Amino acid sequence: MEYDARIMPKDLLTISVSCSEPEAALPFNLVVPVSQTGINSTNLVSQPTLQNYLVNNQGEIAFPVLGTLTVGGMTTQETSELIVGRLERYLKERPIVTVRLVNYKISVIGEVSHPGVYTVSNEQVNLFEAVAMAGDLTIYGKRDNVRIVRKENGQQKLITVNLNDENLIYSPDFYLRQNDIVYVEPNKAKKQSANIGSSTNLLISVTSILISLAGLMVNILR
Repeated sequence: MEYDARIMPKDLLTISVSCSEPEAALPFNLVVPVSQTGINSTNLVSQPTLQNYLVNNQGEIAFPVLGTLTVGGMTTQETSELIVGRLERYLKERPIVTVRLVNYKISVIGEVSHPGVYTVSNEQVNLFEAVAMAGDLTIYGKRDNVRIVRKENGQQKLITVNLNDENLIYSPDFYLRQNDIVYVEPNKAKKQSANIGSSTNLLISVTSILISLAGLMVNILR
């Protein structure tokens, strides 16, 4: 099943409006001029860039001319259609409105080769793709007990999935959502190795302390 990302509070959006008359669309494109400086700055031209829209806690953005728009819970396509409809009274033609999620990212941690935060440009990523971006599981990773930490309706949600399950691709959790955290748990061999390492370090520390005390006592009794 396909998953279309839903806009959530704190998301960042870029929204561009275009039509056959660029001047008519200018009031609806929020841009920030980027100044370029150099030794001979008189020959350089500032290139405008689209400003990001921050979705507030109520799922709203402040859009030029149109005012406050409620976009929380909508897809980028639905948001585009909403803005197109609102612009009908201002433009002579149907504009092209492109809405993109700027901060669609996921985190992959635990027993993977390259744990980290990954930005997804196409606003869609599944579990297998996320694991591949992180360089696949290490030999110590448990494929049958992968956890997904997700914030939903203001609450943290913990989801357990089995990467070996052939029906996983039909699960509603197969496609990740923005800001999901994927945690790959270590297997028993890795846990036992960690415990042995800790015990060995503790034994070495205790032995070192005893040797130091013995040396101190010898010096005192001389």
